[in-house]
Amino acid sequence: MSRTVNGSGHVSAPVLAAYRYCEAVTGVQARNFAYGIRLLPTEKRHAMSALYAFSRRVDDIGDGPLDAAAKRTRLADTRAVLDRIRDGRIAEDDTDPVAVALAHAARRFPIPLDGLDELIDGVLMDVSGERYETWDDLKVYCRCVAGAIGRLSLGVFGTLPGARDAERAAEYADTLGLALQLTNILRDVREDAASGRGYLPTEDLAKFGCPPAFHTSVAPPEADFTGLVHFEVRRARALFATGFRLLPMLDRRSGACVAAMAGIYRRLLERIARDPAAVLRGRVSLPGHEKAYVAVRGLAGMDARLVARQHARGPRGELR
Repeated sequence: MSRTVNGSGHVSAPVLAAYRYCEAVTGVQARNFAYGIRLLPTEKRHAMSALYAFSRRVDDIGDGPLDAAAKRTRLADTRAVLDRIRDGRIAEDDTDPVAVALAHAARRFPIPLDGLDELIDGVLMDVSGERYETWDDLKVYCRCVAGAIGRLSLGVFGTLPGARDAERAAEYADTLGLALQLTNILRDVREDAASGRGYLPTEDLAKFGCPPAFHTSVAPPEADFTGLVHFEVRRARALFATGFRLLPMLDRRSGACVAAMAGIYRRLLERIARDPAAVLRGRVSLPGHEKAYVAVRGLAGMDARLVARQHARGPRGELR
């Protein structure tokens, strides 16, 4: 008889194989994410890779070539798998390694699996071709596809006993997710246009005379594309400044993981700010040596200490 996945300290061979599969998916599909989670101890790294692999499955359905009806069916099937995980109905020898790994992780850590329901809801917005009139509208989408991931991750990380403002940790994790997602939206503005998607708020585009989508390497002459990007960069900086308040609440290695992942995106944002038109010419990225520097900063706790000092003084300045 098949055994359901247990959350004890022992990891069986099938569960370990499932985790290794998820780590392989993470390493290939998400280099920035993988860069951060390798700073974690084994149990947390396994759990984060399982969360990523399941989230990637959801994203791949939304980004794939199927028609809208087929995508909705596949997303419904994925939600059914999530229900089985939530109800403890995944066996260790189940043929779905992502489900096996996530079921084990969810028993080991207090992961709020409803966040994955939110992710599915967000991808359904993509399938429906949602457009966003205001930032408040876009925030709903960002909270589903990124804020929820922040809260799910916090379930793995936990907070330090007696951490100041720990009751706001989920709020900060959510806000950090919004910052990362807005940075992604700026980076992928041309790629999204090629896929028939547009995320930047309609009222922001109108404010700077910009079209609803950008299909060429140069913005239309009448559009203040630089002004638009700088406007969204300021918004993202404010989100990062708030979200980084999570760092002092985490243990050293969890904090290093978050500081590495978020720090890479924070530097990516500043690269976009220096040359807004670069996002129309191709995908903006950071060189490996700069990512390594961000990881070292995180592991040394430099960012966490800086945020703690700034928070103690009140809302002054931003993390650089």
